[in-house]
Amino acid sequence: MNRRLFACFFALLMLVAVTATAHPQLPALFSDHMVLQRDMPVPVWGTADPDFDVTVEFAGQKKETKADGDGKWRVTLDPLKASKEPATMKVMSGDHGVEVKDILVGEVWICSGQSNMEWTVNACRAKEDADTADFPMIRQIKVPHVHSDKSADNFKGQWVVCSPQTAGSFTAVGFFFARDLIKELDCPIGLINSSWGGTRVEPWTPPCGFAGVEELKELATKPATGNHQTHTRIYHSMIHPLIPYAIRGAIWYQGESNGGEHVSYFHKKKALITGWRKLWEQGDFPFYFVQLANFRQPNKDPKGGDGWARVREAQTMTLDIPNTGMAVIIDIGEARDIHPKNKQDVGGRLALWALAKDYGKKDLVHSGPLYKSMKVEGDKIRLSFDHVGSGLMVGNKDGKKPTEEVKNGELTWFSIADAEKKWHHAKAVIDGNTVVVSADGVKKPTAVRYAFTMNPEGCNLYNKEGLPASPFRTDDWK
Repeated sequence: MNRRLFACFFALLMLVAVTATAHPQLPALFSDHMVLQRDMPVPVWGTADPDFDVTVEFAGQKKETKADGDGKWRVTLDPLKASKEPATMKVMSGDHGVEVKDILVGEVWICSGQSNMEWTVNACRAKEDADTADFPMIRQIKVPHVHSDKSADNFKGQWVVCSPQTAGSFTAVGFFFARDLIKELDCPIGLINSSWGGTRVEPWTPPCGFAGVEELKELATKPATGNHQTHTRIYHSMIHPLIPYAIRGAIWYQGESNGGEHVSYFHKKKALITGWRKLWEQGDFPFYFVQLANFRQPNKDPKGGDGWARVREAQTMTLDIPNTGMAVIIDIGEARDIHPKNKQDVGGRLALWALAKDYGKKDLVHSGPLYKSMKVEGDKIRLSFDHVGSGLMVGNKDGKKPTEEVKNGELTWFSIADAEKKWHHAKAVIDGNTVVVSADGVKKPTAVRYAFTMNPEGCNLYNKEGLPASPFRTDDWK
């Protein structure tokens, strides 16, 4: 090949390369079958040739901008109304464009955490639920497992429409959450499944989250080198690429890998939630999480405090953070399986929080009883609760069946402390909207604990709506 021919060939190659890069590019989130968030501004972003004009058209709107010197661009669509009708988004730059098809507009939720969030419908042996999952308005995109010390802009993934053929691969908690929502809302639901089994909370947390919590500030500037369990590394590659995609909120199921902690876990959850909210710039968006289930063999020591008792307490502390909610599942765990199969009730209890707090179902009882206060009355202690609903009851939860009231049943897993701080198994009786606790031989009671142990199997305090009381203690002793 002579020099002139080589030069022509090289010029042609360069022309092809330039032409190839002239097409505007969209991240994986903006792909066929996506769900966009309704009733709020919707950012759309991507890349194009540096300094090229970019036009985005969708739902009668046309937004124009110019790619910056690095080829990055972003526009914001005006708030959209919910729509079940498939629509197409067109993005143009120069003479080239890309189309995203079968777009719905509805509610978008992040589904994150460790394996109990990642666990699929198939893994939960929910064949009947999968076989009947004809819900084309529910869609999921799964973020693959990647970790990094630098923030990524994209990931490999695609939106999948829910059907009997695909539902088995959906996050089970997310699917059952969405299924309950769609029954009430009758609008599309998008699930962004960014979860990774066995992970601690620290790698999901951004540096700004650590910086905002006094007890964790040193992690904000500490280099994030090492494996995927190192602080911020999963955030960089599995959460950062999602920002600022418009969302309604997040559901979270994690804690087993931090199960030996107490108040430190509350600090870390605070860093996670406030960090995500700061970066998304959507205010205090809803963040609903799952308290850890009962697990391992029961421990009959009235003192309790073993295993996950204290990390559950830290999870309850998280309710002090604005616009959070907690699904209590202390009644549906499995002693021999850290992945309890009943994800239907988990998703359903999370959905109750969203329906009550975000979707106008103001009178819906969305939580089981939460301890509020105690009062010593002679040799007894009277306990008061929030979220008693239409009343307290002794309940029995048999698998996935609705909770049933046990008439004349006896409350279990209550303990009472004497003046020397010694713990005793106690008798507990429902009295109106309170519970009165006592024990033979304890004349001067000082504190009460309920289900404050790794596996309080059979704990049975509920409200009459069938939601279990969260484990608690009235003391702060070590």
